[in-house]
Amino acid sequence: MKKVKDYIWAFLSHFKYHIVIVVGVLFVVFIDENSMIQRFKYEREIDQLKAEIEKYTKRYEADSRRLHELQKNPDAIAKIARERYFMKTDDEDIFVLSDDVDIPVKAKEEGDEETE
Repeated sequence: MKKVKDYIWAFLSHFKYHIVIVVGVLFVVFIDENSMIQRFKYEREIDQLKAEIEKYTKRYEADSRRLHELQKNPDAIAKIARERYFMKTDDEDIFVLSDDVDIPVKAKEEGDEETE
């Protein structure tokens, strides 16, 4: 039993600097609350938040321009009403084009039979 203890102590004393370095690196990379893994997660989250800020900034600028246009030009209200809300004057027709995928003819016919 004493030989085993002496062997372990000799091993630890011989490689003490290596052991301390390995334990320190493991602590810094994995264990600590400010570890490298957490740092990479925070950097990724910061990048996502910056992209979101940029998106909302562009949206704010576009909405500000549109609001300014609405305040200065009374015809802009009619334009927005026509574009966004499909409103129309009495003498015009509106055609709405859709990018939706068409329903197959058979399914459309079955749906028509159910509604009748």
